[in-house]
Amino acid sequence: MSEGLSDRDQAAHLPEGDVVAILLEQHARIKELFATVKGAQGEAKKEAFDELRALLAVHETAEEMILRPVAADTAGKEEADARNEEEAEANKVLAALEKMDVTDAEFDAELAKFEQAVVEHAEHEEQEEFPAVRAGCTEEQLRKMGQRLQTVEKMAPTHPHPTAAGSPKAQWMTGPFASMVDRAKDALSRG
Repeated sequence: MSEGLSDRDQAAHLPEGDVVAILLEQHARIKELFATVKGAQGEAKKEAFDELRALLAVHETAEEMILRPVAADTAGKEEADARNEEEAEANKVLAALEKMDVTDAEFDAELAKFEQAVVEHAEHEEQEEFPAVRAGCTEEQLRKMGQRLQTVEKMAPTHPHPTAAGSPKAQWMTGPFASMVDRAKDALSRG
C-alpha cells in the first residue's frame, strides 16, 4: 500500500468486496470513532464508545477467524501470531475500558494509550500482513474472504471476550454463543 494515502483512499483503489478494502474502511472508521469519543461529553461519549467497542470487537474477531489463517500462510506464522497477541492484549484493555465511567479522567488516559496501541496494530497489519495476503491470493480469493469476513461480522460478539481473543480456534468455538449473549445485552440496554 502506498504511504501517505489514507485508509479510505487505499481501499478505494482495491476491488469492491476485497477483504483488505473492507478492513481498511473499518480502520478508517475506528480512527474516526476514537476522535469522536475524545471530543464528546456525557451520554454522547458513552454512545460513541459503545459503537467503537462493538466495531473493535467484531472487527478483531473477524480478522482472527478469516484473515489470520491466510496471513499465517502468506505473511508467516510469526507475523500472524504477533497480530493475534496484540489483539488478545487489546481485548483485555477494551474489557477494562468498558467497565470504566467514560466521564472519569482515568478513562481518558487509558483510552489515549489504547488508541495508540490500536493505531500501531493497524499499521502493522497494513504494512506487513495485508500486502502479503494480497500478494498470496487471487482477486477471487480476496473477494471470497471479504464475503466470509462480512458474514462472520454479522455473528461476531459485540463486547470483548479476553478468553477467546487472539485464538482463531477459540473464536470459532465460543464466538456464536458469546455473540448471542452480547446482542441480547445490547438490545436490553437500548430498550
